[in-house]
Amino acid sequence: MESNTDPNKPKRVFINDVDEFSSRNIAKFLSRCEAGKTFEEEEEGEEASEEPSVRFQVVGTVSSSACGEETAFLRELYVSPTRDDLFQLLLECDVVVYNVSESSSPQQVDEASWAVTALHEAAESFKAQKMFILVSSVMGWASTAPKDPSNKDELPSDVEFWKRRPHPRFKSLNTLEKVVIRLSKMKSKLKCYVVAAGLQYGLEENIFHYFFKVSWMLETPEVPVFGQGTNHIPTIHVFDLGGVIQNIIQLKPKSKYFLAVDKSKDTLESIVESISDVLGFGRVCRLSMEEAVAMKALKPQETDRLSIDLHLDAANVNRLLSLNWRCQSGLVQNMESMVQEFKDSRQLQPIRICLLGPPAVGKSTVAEMICKHYKIHRISTGKIIKEKISQLKETLFRSQTGYFSAEAAAAAQEELEKINQSMESSQGHLTEGQVFKILQDKLNSKPCRNQGFVLDGLPETFSQASMLFSTEDTESRDSDVESRAPGYNKIITPDYVFSLEASDDFLTERVRDLPQGGAEEAQLEQDELLSRLSRYRRLQEAEETVLDFFDFREIHSEHIELSADDPEYVGVVKRITEVVGLPKNYSRSFEEHKEGDPLKKEAERRQVLAAERRRRKEAALAEMAAQHEAWHRGMQEVQRQEKERLEAAALPLRIYLMEFVVPTITEAMTQCCALKPDDPVDFLAEFLLKNEEE
Repeated sequence: MESNTDPNKPKRVFINDVDEFSSRNIAKFLSRCEAGKTFEEEEEGEEASEEPSVRFQVVGTVSSSACGEETAFLRELYVSPTRDDLFQLLLECDVVVYNVSESSSPQQVDEASWAVTALHEAAESFKAQKMFILVSSVMGWASTAPKDPSNKDELPSDVEFWKRRPHPRFKSLNTLEKVVIRLSKMKSKLKCYVVAAGLQYGLEENIFHYFFKVSWMLETPEVPVFGQGTNHIPTIHVFDLGGVIQNIIQLKPKSKYFLAVDKSKDTLESIVESISDVLGFGRVCRLSMEEAVAMKALKPQETDRLSIDLHLDAANVNRLLSLNWRCQSGLVQNMESMVQEFKDSRQLQPIRICLLGPPAVGKSTVAEMICKHYKIHRISTGKIIKEKISQLKETLFRSQTGYFSAEAAAAAQEELEKINQSMESSQGHLTEGQVFKILQDKLNSKPCRNQGFVLDGLPETFSQASMLFSTEDTESRDSDVESRAPGYNKIITPDYVFSLEASDDFLTERVRDLPQGGAEEAQLEQDELLSRLSRYRRLQEAEETVLDFFDFREIHSEHIELSADDPEYVGVVKRITEVVGLPKNYSRSFEEHKEGDPLKKEAERRQVLAAERRRRKEAALAEMAAQHEAWHRGMQEVQRQEKERLEAAALPLRIYLMEFVVPTITEAMTQCCALKPDDPVDFLAEFLLKNEEE
């Protein structure tokens, strides 16, 4: 089937390897763009337009190891087609986009070279003009010398693309680009273009994924910068790259070579620092590129890309295309929005839970179980006060080595003194204001904002909830909420509220069954428990309760009644997880998806190990059985030989007895029977003695 000649029909666009980050998002971009409009214009006018729009129909290929990523944006999907089938597929398309920007493997480069050559040879039979766009990489420019080393504003430009020099390990890209450029100069119904793309970011964050992941997870206080970090990296948002391709398809510019890079001059260090500052603890450390590969943070080819040090001028893009930039100023300048893209694309939503209930109902136990399930942070009063004091002391200690500034040390010293003074004057307690200031700091910390938290028994009253969550920001106030309800801070306010409920008799009986030491440690002795229960019931009967605070803001609590049949809280946790849903923390990268489920791999590995252990055990048992059988046969042979030896040794004695003893005894017994003496034994003794003398 040939490409269509009707200008009103959708353009059929082929993109290879849509299971890769770059091709997948370019395909998404084009599939949502109306022909003749930018992606942003399409998004803005999507609801207003009632007329059916003419869109790009995107078809693509994936490898046989594709992870099953959602491909609803594709019109058609082909899995590892043969070259004959692939060529027929290319002939059916108006535009062929071959993307080798992410992986310049020999197979990809060879396939792209074959595709453009085969299409060029068949161009005479085309009914309409077709277009071939090669998406290459700036690694084909990595060794290009600046036009004037003394003038930093004189940058290598795509206007003089023939002066480019590739990275030693990316020479195949340069060769492929030359093939496409050579064919573009020939008169043909196949128009050819080359787009050399900068390192791509956005959405899942691609090559910068490791730095986003480490920053979000907050498992280490510092995010590593690999290498010196002073190298300038040419970059582009993947949707801006899609915009360049869309413009080329629509405008058909005269220039055949385009550098697709934004206007940033970001270094690797500035990029990682910005990621860590917005998403992590804001600190970085330096490691070598070799360490990056050894710790499997980066692949060897990725270290080459992140080592590039180059300023480029995308003159043709700026001069010939009408691009509606998403991130023209680069990754660092748009870090806040990029972090949000990263969270949205990976569905990284903090889970914020408030767990309330009377004393001894098991809030802390349930909170620990929830935190373990969702990998979030449990927050209780005693715990956060200890953490705060420890954190302040660590700040003072590490400030001596220059890790923290003098200003930070002075602030920590002042706050620590206030805490100590308050605890000395109040028998080890802090004021309510101090507690809730520490609590607010904890809720606003990066771990709680990234992953989420469970408030264990906090707050207890309406006023405490107002102190903790209220804000003067009226924009966060729901218009349907009564005017007496203040605004609230949506960043730290729980999204789910659960109230565990049980009768006083149930709780008293439960505490009675606890060991004496456990009850004392939990402050649940009989008198103490009754006092705390009485206070809790009074708070629940107040005019405005803590649950009212959440109800006014359309955060409705879920009441869960405890049962004596569920001592391990399995049913309680199940109910909570049903309401909250699946974990919304860090998911695996697209590359990790393609490599397979690590949990499944671990299970398979354990099954293999278990099978190997069973095999070894069975072999050992078989060997032991064989050894026991051999030992048993050996013992039987020894016993037989011993019996024969004993029999042989006893033969002379038997002969002697038969010849000399038995005849005499036989004769004595015969006479004894005949004479019948009064004492047979004495008769035999005398007979044998007489016979011996004779």
